[in-house]
Amino acid sequence: MATSATAIRSTDGQLSAEGLVHRPRIVVIGSGHAGLEACKALSGEDVDVLMVDRNNYHKFQPLLYQVATSGLQTGHICMPVRHIFQQQDNFDFRLATVLGVDLEAQLVHVEEGPPIHYDSLIIGAGASVAYYGVEGAEEHGFPLKNVADAVELRAHVLRCFEEANRNPALIEGGVLNFVIVGGGPTGVEMAGGLRELFDQVLRKDFPGLDLNRVRVILLERADALMLPYKADLQVYTKDALEHIGVDVRLETAVTEVTPTEVRLADGTAILTQTLIWAAGVRANPLADVLSETEGIEQTRGGRLVTDEYLRLPMHPNVFVAGDIAGAADPQGVLYPQVAQVAIQQGIQAAGNAIRAHRGLGPEAFVYNDLGMMATIGRNRAILELPNGTGMKGFVAWCAWVFVHVVKLAGFRNQVAVFFSWVYSYITWDRTPRLIIDVEPETDEIQEPALSVTG
Repeated sequence: MATSATAIRSTDGQLSAEGLVHRPRIVVIGSGHAGLEACKALSGEDVDVLMVDRNNYHKFQPLLYQVATSGLQTGHICMPVRHIFQQQDNFDFRLATVLGVDLEAQLVHVEEGPPIHYDSLIIGAGASVAYYGVEGAEEHGFPLKNVADAVELRAHVLRCFEEANRNPALIEGGVLNFVIVGGGPTGVEMAGGLRELFDQVLRKDFPGLDLNRVRVILLERADALMLPYKADLQVYTKDALEHIGVDVRLETAVTEVTPTEVRLADGTAILTQTLIWAAGVRANPLADVLSETEGIEQTRGGRLVTDEYLRLPMHPNVFVAGDIAGAADPQGVLYPQVAQVAIQQGIQAAGNAIRAHRGLGPEAFVYNDLGMMATIGRNRAILELPNGTGMKGFVAWCAWVFVHVVKLAGFRNQVAVFFSWVYSYITWDRTPRLIIDVEPETDEIQEPALSVTG
């Protein structure tokens, strides 16, 4: 990390004997979209930038489902943070788990090592899974929020097929019933990805199994899928999923989850050993810690309330961006927890931090809506532009492919993902069908070096 010629501030915030002046230190919590873009925006500025995260890589979360459905390898969607910022002289990284923040002392407390002093702080810690009080969902369900989740789910799904192949009688007990809760982008993309994996790939891997008995069931408590989209795109999504064999059930609520079944509000139950929970998110637990220890107000989903400049009230040197931020538009509506919001907020937070160090006033955050898109499967996707124009089918799918390749961190990963998808499209095959055991609640993956990670 670059330091000034007049003084060096150590990790715990103490000034060295070389002087009494130091360059401002901006600490960024989180290596997600918000944190990544904030650090990039600070390149070339006369500040020291320190990113803190418990993982040493940035993951492209929109493609986690591709890892879970054997479409991509973990290295395709992850890039080491230090690699990304190799050319940024004012950047440094600390591998550590954040425990809390002392806002008055301007210290970030971490599990590993002494507290980290900051002059400005950008909190981009992201989100966690929301289970909405459904009994057994957290204990027995599979979330999809980090790399370990995706690898664990992939291994579990493949193991279910191995068990059914060894003992076909298990099929009657639901071993090949895969239930997904949540009709948003994650649930829809998982349903489509699983159905294609089963029909086009595992059907050839397991010729002795009757794969007509495999079921993918998508449960949504609302009366439509993909609620933020136009009605015709919602209908198209449901029809497209049903066309490829997904059992879509609307207005269906889950009341309890056990190791062997999912119980519904109407009193019925679905036998299954695989419940994929894609029903919602809430702010990272760090938001709850700040609420309890520092009295910071929270809003819906546990998100931290900010002003229009993305600052914590009463703490003008602390900014919040991304899924953990409870920032609202001029009408008071919270911004959606999507990648584009996180990217733009990370850039804005960095800009306002620099303006503050220059003695300038902050600028209000204004979200530039670039539209939204989701894929349903091969040649099927939906896209809605800010002006309300909607697209569906092959054209929308091509747009989805292009945008997701371009947005990946690292040129080598972009190339790897593009050619991986080309290979899969031509051959109807998916290479990383690997059963790899991971420790729960960790992102430390031991995966064979079969991919290009940069």
